[in-house]
Amino acid sequence: MVVDELGDETVDRLFHALADTTRRDILRRCVRGELSVSRLAEAYPMSFAAVQKHVAVLERAGLVIKQRSGREQLVRTDPDAVGRARQALDELESAWRGRVDRMARILAEDPGTEENDTTEGPER
Repeated sequence: MVVDELGDETVDRLFHALADTTRRDILRRCVRGELSVSRLAEAYPMSFAAVQKHVAVLERAGLVIKQRSGREQLVRTDPDAVGRARQALDELESAWRGRVDRMARILAEDPGTEENDTTEGPER
């Protein structure tokens, strides 16, 4: 399951980072190419420090890589990041599909369910 492969904390950081609209937008921008934090900050109605914090959350989640180039900090998407997110979601989907399938089998075997009830309802 997801926890075994990626670890609980890793998955939590990943989904926490992706839960925010601004961080998802920063990620989309960085997929198109490496950008400086100052360039990213120009695109948002918030302070430079706020954008830095968003980038730090993405970096802790492993979604972006930040490198210093002279006075600038350049941000780029980690190419494996989307794969990790997809793996986590695929494993969660698999677990839930298994649960739903087991519930469907239990309901199909239960003689009290409507699907298996072949008798007529009470006469009035």
